[in-house]
Amino acid sequence: MNFAFSFVGLLFLVMLFVPNILWSKCPPKDYEKYSNNENKILLALERIGEVLVTVFSLFCGVSFSFNVVLAIAFLSMIVYELYWIRYFKSPKTMNDMYGNFLFIPLPGATLPVLAFLILGVCANNILLIISAVILGIGHIGIHFGHKQEII
Repeated sequence: MNFAFSFVGLLFLVMLFVPNILWSKCPPKDYEKYSNNENKILLALERIGEVLVTVFSLFCGVSFSFNVVLAIAFLSMIVYELYWIRYFKSPKTMNDMYGNFLFIPLPGATLPVLAFLILGVCANNILLIISAVILGIGHIGIHFGHKQEII
């Protein structure tokens, strides 16, 4: 395992954080009603996963040299950005937030988790892989709960 600083990891984090910061200024209508019902265990796993993914993606050792696995991870992040563009152009309802995008369920939760999981595989970094799994359980679980409430 290589723990060198990774500009690729930094780029992925910027691609993750920027839309989420923008989202904090315009969450979907009635979001607070749903967020008050979040499972506390899933919320704890999400927070732990967020911290771990941030640390281990910054020091995963992946460089900008091209390989197919890294390209798939990057493509996941690009689709994630496109999902956010769609959301920001929408009326910003809960359905806009949790609707499928390009046939991908819960794209705001699944795409970044998938991208960081693949980044961990690309880096051969078991700590990043485990961190992405922890994040995925919490983040996707919370979003799935919100989606169920909407239905």
